[in-house]
Amino acid sequence: MEDIAARYRRLSDDFAAVIAAVPPERWASPSPCEGWTARDVVGHVVETQDMFLGLVGRGLGDIPAVADDPAAAWDAARTVVLADLEDPVRARTEFDGFFGRTVFADAVDRFLNFDLVVHRWDLARAAGLDERLDPDDVRWAWEAVSGFGPHLRREGVCGAELTPPEGADAQTRLLAHLGRRAW
Repeated sequence: MEDIAARYRRLSDDFAAVIAAVPPERWASPSPCEGWTARDVVGHVVETQDMFLGLVGRGLGDIPAVADDPAAAWDAARTVVLADLEDPVRARTEFDGFFGRTVFADAVDRFLNFDLVVHRWDLARAAGLDERLDPDDVRWAWEAVSGFGPHLRREGVCGAELTPPEGADAQTRLLAHLGRRAW
């Protein structure tokens, strides 16, 4: 569980850093997620934290609105999730999900941490910021996505796989697999 909490902390810090770097005029910029702006990407990530907490009977509580302050909303949301990951009892809370019986920490690692890698790129792309992902995170995300099976292409998850350019790096190949044009 400690590895999962450490990964979540690091990835949520990376996401927070991108949020902090978004120029004010770029919050309405379109993101690679069809129909979403940069602000919508943050809203989705915050809402997903709440959704996963809801699977174990918890929630984010009263946090700032993404529309008012994306950075404060994200900081509040990740603080709640991290507190649950650092509490051994809450981290091991079981629930029945898409992949059968699982525990909260494993679901965070499989889905929320994966989202933090991919949506960090989406937000950086929308805001015109550095889009490079840590190569270790790219490798980890490839492993995570291999376990999604047909759920990866469900409505609202990822788009159709794209064909990356010949000789594309691992990040570009991952993003193309997830339906994102990184070139």
